[in-house]
Amino acid sequence: MHEFMKHAAPGVAGLQPYKAGKPIEELERELGVSNIIKLASNENPLGPSPQAVAAMQAGLADVWLYPDGNGFALKEKLAALHGVERSQITLGNGSSEPLEFIVRAFVQPGEEVLFSEHSFAIYPIVTQAVGGVGVAAPAKEWGYDLEALKQKISDKTRVVFIANPNNPTGTWLAGPQLEAFIAALPPEIIVVVDEAYYDYASHPALGATGYPDAIEWVAKYPNLMVTRTFSKSYALAGLRVGYAISHPEVAEMMNRVRPPFNVNSLAMVAAVAALEDGDHLRASVQMNSDGMQQLTAAFSAMGLAYIPSVGNFISVDVGRAAAPVYEALLREGVIVRPVANYGMPHHLRVTVGLPEENERFVAALQKVLTA
Repeated sequence: MHEFMKHAAPGVAGLQPYKAGKPIEELERELGVSNIIKLASNENPLGPSPQAVAAMQAGLADVWLYPDGNGFALKEKLAALHGVERSQITLGNGSSEPLEFIVRAFVQPGEEVLFSEHSFAIYPIVTQAVGGVGVAAPAKEWGYDLEALKQKISDKTRVVFIANPNNPTGTWLAGPQLEAFIAALPPEIIVVVDEAYYDYASHPALGATGYPDAIEWVAKYPNLMVTRTFSKSYALAGLRVGYAISHPEVAEMMNRVRPPFNVNSLAMVAAVAALEDGDHLRASVQMNSDGMQQLTAAFSAMGLAYIPSVGNFISVDVGRAAAPVYEALLREGVIVRPVANYGMPHHLRVTVGLPEENERFVAALQKVLTA
């Protein structure tokens, strides 16, 4: 080990990097497999809105210029959509970046950040990176147990992360219980409601009774921050653009640690255009609802237990250690996501794909499980 490594920040030196879903090109290189489908990273298989693509093409001539560091046009569009002020919006390189900003701005070494067991891996990563202490509350039926979370609050608690719906389990919290939890929190504790899958969860066909729009509560609770992304339902994952809505004072603190020009110009023009294409959003959400029914029906027919989900993914219990099943599916040209690192060693998380992709995955899974 080189001498300079001994001076690495302790929190960073002990981190395990976030592991993304396997890229198609990597599988091609490793196994020589072709005709691959990827159902691992919760991407929208319909792809982006044609309006977003056209906006990016029109913006290519100006990529030699730095983007608008304040993101005026996108903030203006988001402010109108959500009924908030531009000063309440923090733009991010994906919605994961504001999750990092809030911890960097409000958590000092030794202070605590709360989240649930089986919740998004970024929460403990950004906490440990700043020297904070991640505290995981036990889950209930694979989702957030707000009473268990409440029991973990201490005088060292600074931030609470709640993913609604939760990734990788797809579970959700209804509005009354979530708001009651937020209302009961000490006002000096910031609560972050991560709504990356909001558009899918709010679709009536998925049956998320009482699923809330937490942005509506920001005016009532100054310690509440809500994050959204364009990576999922808007199919702009490759551009990395998301945002947080909070009290202006919280947003101002996050802007102190936000890197300059953190969202590129093509991402911003594409996001504005995507917000204007309601038809594409509705088609994406409807396709997901139909695909979810296709997958759950197949799992039931195969006798496999699954976790009911309101995201664009579902976690299925394959009835054995999932890692060998995952590896066998790779050899069939199907990429899904093992979630043993989330404390779910028998589950695979599967993104809802196009109908033919779902069908191919089901056939491959049947082949692997009966081999």
